[in-house]
Amino acid sequence: MLAPIPWAGRVWALPVLTALAPSERFCQERGRRHKTLLDWGRQMALQARRWLPERDLILVTDSGFSALLFLDAMRRGGITAITRLRLDAALYEPAPMRLPGTLGRPRRKGARLPTLAEVLAATSTHWQTVRVPGWYGAAERTIEITSATAVWQHGGLLVVPIRWVLIRDPLNRFAPQALLCTDPTRDPAQIVRWFVRRWQVEVTFQEARSHLGIETQRQ
Repeated sequence: MLAPIPWAGRVWALPVLTALAPSERFCQERGRRHKTLLDWGRQMALQARRWLPERDLILVTDSGFSALLFLDAMRRGGITAITRLRLDAALYEPAPMRLPGTLGRPRRKGARLPTLAEVLAATSTHWQTVRVPGWYGAAERTIEITSATAVWQHGGLLVVPIRWVLIRDPLNRFAPQALLCTDPTRDPAQIVRWFVRRWQVEVTFQEARSHLGIETQRQ
């Protein structure tokens, strides 16, 4: 849980639920069924939803959880998931309305949209200037963003509606990057601010290793 601590002047990452996640080799050596990190993540997030049915849950993850099946499970469970998105991801318009009497299977998506790499390179792209406090543990950073909604689909898997946010640094101090949010109604600037808070989790891991002697955060 990422909680603002007034007297500390920063956001702290407070652990509320952990689960041991043995590696695939560990499970094979002991004849156990291996559960992937995506499986663990889905199970734990949905457990938090059962505990807190009235809360607005925002799940911020690294790119390892940028998987359609996982994101669809979060969306159906009433959890907003925010993670990274590849610049070459296959994005589409929503499926057009099905007219009465139309034969065949319903379409799951509409026309193909430009990739985010193409949006980044286009001179017609409109950019918004945003100030983000606590940029990866540092001071406030000024960035530029552009955003829109789409549906994401690849490899015949599920179609997930998203809001994508493309980020670039006007001073070129970091490479452009993209985020996705499974709730298309969220404000793009707020999505970026939520994602940057994830850095506090990395700080918690580092301090736990340094001060408590924990050898790994594989949990």
